[in-house]
Amino acid sequence: MVKVKLCILLIIVFLVGCSTPNIVSESPISENNIVEKIEVYHFHGENQCFSCRTIKEFAEKTVNTHYQDLLESGKMEFRSINLDKFENKDVTAKYGATGSSLWIGTYVNGEFHKKENTNVWYKVNDEEAFVSSLKTLLDKRLSGDLK
Repeated sequence: MVKVKLCILLIIVFLVGCSTPNIVSESPISENNIVEKIEVYHFHGENQCFSCRTIKEFAEKTVNTHYQDLLESGKMEFRSINLDKFENKDVTAKYGATGSSLWIGTYVNGEFHKKENTNVWYKVNDEEAFVSSLKTLLDKRLSGDLK
């Protein structure tokens, strides 16, 4: 009886492990991925702490320094969005932002993909590491890599 239960458990683990859900926000790298636009959105509340203000400052500086041509062409956009304002409810709902956060929205092949960048919280005391990390992530998105 124990062997039967163990076999059933192993089969279940195998089947669950082999199934791959179709998640829009994590598409594979493909040469056919055409990136139309990237949104870098800093969400915040009415009152912001030092870390929230720093994340906005570093993210905006990264985008303005390294992606000026994309900003000018409209292929990239940076915004700081107050969660507490009614006029921002639609974009807040679109991203699922519930508090201070930095989100990257990527439009690829006509589909929208979003991902919160939680790594920024670990780099608020190191501007160089923050910029490097965010730039690496944005370069991946621009190449169509959504992982």
